[in-house]
Amino acid sequence: MPSKTSGSDAACRPVIVWFRNDLRIADNQALNAACKVAAGGGGTVIPLYILDDAAAGEWKPGGAARWWLHNSLQALGSALGQFGSHLTLRRGPAVEALQSLADETGAATIFCARRYEPWAIRQERDCKVALERSGLELKRFGGTLLIEPERLETKSGGPYRVYTPFWRGLCQAIAGERPIPPPAEIPVPRRWPRSEKLASWGLLPSKPDWASGFSDHWEPGEKGAHVRLDRFLESAAANYTQDRNRPDLTATSRLSPHLAHGEISPRLIWWRVANARDRDPANADGLQTFLKELVWREFSQHLLFHFPHIPEKPFRPQFENFAWRHDPAALTSWQRGMTGYPIVDAGMRELWQTGWMHNRVRMIVASFLVKHLLIPWQAGERWFWDALVDADLGNNAASWQWVAGSGADAAPYFRIFNPVTQAEKFDPEGNYIRRWIPELANAPLSAVHRPMAIGRAASCGTDSLLVSDSYPLPIVDHAAARARALAAFAELKE
Repeated sequence: MPSKTSGSDAACRPVIVWFRNDLRIADNQALNAACKVAAGGGGTVIPLYILDDAAAGEWKPGGAARWWLHNSLQALGSALGQFGSHLTLRRGPAVEALQSLADETGAATIFCARRYEPWAIRQERDCKVALERSGLELKRFGGTLLIEPERLETKSGGPYRVYTPFWRGLCQAIAGERPIPPPAEIPVPRRWPRSEKLASWGLLPSKPDWASGFSDHWEPGEKGAHVRLDRFLESAAANYTQDRNRPDLTATSRLSPHLAHGEISPRLIWWRVANARDRDPANADGLQTFLKELVWREFSQHLLFHFPHIPEKPFRPQFENFAWRHDPAALTSWQRGMTGYPIVDAGMRELWQTGWMHNRVRMIVASFLVKHLLIPWQAGERWFWDALVDADLGNNAASWQWVAGSGADAAPYFRIFNPVTQAEKFDPEGNYIRRWIPELANAPLSAVHRPMAIGRAASCGTDSLLVSDSYPLPIVDHAAARARALAAFAELKE
């Protein structure tokens, strides 16, 4: 077992870089620091990824995120290969994997990026204690957030609970910070340690292969992330403020899964977007709006760090007494995109077929679940966790609680989206709905937007003659559901 060594001794020994949700080479603080230490002392760098599902427990990667993780690890391995390096794969408890690899290689130090999920914080603490007992050192670095949670506090002390002052404080705190370029070289060992085969981890679905269409929409990996950012800056940024709520348009960055897996850093995105904003006044408004959306992600991560209960319990304790309904049949209809409300069903089908959903539609489908159906937000959070390629614990929890009215700086519960008017406003020609609901491909626009114009002739009139009978009637009436939700909220207040 390795023992403590002098500084000069340790510098000559391998440094393990434990990749976590920072699956990239550019602007990777842990990797960059390890390369500097190794190059300065004649040592080497051993990149490592550990699949530790037991530590994550119920929040281990869901099905769609596992598909992305498989492809992202392949991409990272290829990128490291261009430096002559190699990604070592281990599965099991992180502390055991780290100690075993240190024994095999003679490494004395492990570098890694911080994570902020409650389970990951416990994992880091346990690893640090156990490794120190073995004479090993664990060094943690930032880089998955724009700013570390401890650095940003309100004037009175403590964490922010409201977005707008958080935005102002963050902008002041990170002014002038630049991303780190990729290392010029990654020192490699003469012999590589044992590595598991990625295919043996079973991250990809097989029978059935429900992710077969994902690759038509995504290119996981650092290269794909930079392509997305370039494309956004070239084509969508100028009209982002006006078009970001239109799911029928290609008007958003779609960087969220790349951010969730750390294939691109938020600091690099901020730097490039802020520079583009300052150079191009004509596009400044859209780019500024995009930066504010990026900081919503940051705000969610800070909430998770300071209030680790939010994935399971409401941020506002009074909502623990809300009169939710247990309705498995309605939940299943929502999950399958068979509610009878076209904009809701289009979003849920887009999610199933691509592992992603437009943010405006996420708000619509979430509002429908928790307010039209009175099903707890945790049920929607769990479904998104399994179905989203960009599943992120902080974002997922904070966003669901925002819609439910129980979160920090949340929309009030009585703000209930009308799915019909939302569809008319944000999918005015019905193109988004028609794309994801083929039953409505040839339906008139009134039938595409309004659920009561869809179905059998006896109940819905002549429009039904142009619509497939396979599309369901609405499972709930909007007006009645709205009244029921408001009554439940009134009861909670009393």
